Amino acid sequence: MKLAEALAERGDLTRRVEHLKSRILTNARHQEGESPAEDAASLLLELEEVLDRMEVLIRRINRTNTAAPLGDASITDALARRDMLRVRHRVVSAAADAASGREQDRYGRQLRSELVFVAALPVRDLRRRADELARQIREIDLQVQKENWDVELLD
Repeated sequence: MKLAEALAERGDLTRRVEHLKSRILTNARHQEGESPAEDAASLLLELEEVLDRMEVLIRRINRTNTAAPLGDASITDALARRDMLRVRHRVVSAAADAASGREQDRYGRQLRSELVFVAALPVRDLRRRADELARQIREIDLQVQKENWDVELLD
């Protein structure tokens, strides 16, 4: 099995867990004298089986990501780099939005005597930085996705 296939299965299992959880909560209580639509106890057993499969799969994915080279690092290293680039991108974008007064602009200035706000940060530079960070994130995503289809999942 390729790493990409395991990742797709993990996504399916994650959705299945949420679906089972919802069904369990819906059927956990019922009116006296009535029968629930489904047996919550059997749904819980099914959930346990899905979670066991998911745990095995996640362990194998993590082992594979750690061992699989991506350039001069591992896939795990690339994912950590991508996650930090995403945090940087969110912060830089939010700073640019705040400095540009994006939220205040929709109210507008009504009187000459109202306070005037000026940017304390270089908005244009922040937008360029955010664009560069987004480009780096896309590059890492593409490299990781390509590698996911080339690497066999480890046991």
